[in-house]
Amino acid sequence: MSVAAVHTAYTVPVAMMEVLQVTALVLVTAGATAVVLIRQQVRQVVALSGYGLLLAVLFLVFQAPDVTLSALTVGAIALPIILLLTLAKVRKREE
Repeated sequence: MSVAAVHTAYTVPVAMMEVLQVTALVLVTAGATAVVLIRQQVRQVVALSGYGLLLAVLFLVFQAPDVTLSALTVGAIALPIILLLTLAKVRKREE
């Protein structure tokens, strides 16, 4: 059984797409590991924001633009802002 693909002027060769997907997966794995290993809270939130950006790129590489926009909004913008505001409030109470 062969898979028919649509060929346009913007079609990327299959081998190149596979390399791009594997590269994105490796970067996401490295980003997740970095988030877990970082112990300083503010740096961890910044790394989490980068990880959210990597996830958005991963979804874009796997051709899911709707999920990409959601991941970008939540993982790279909203969640880090909420966490940074929470850390600031907790530190203010501790003083």
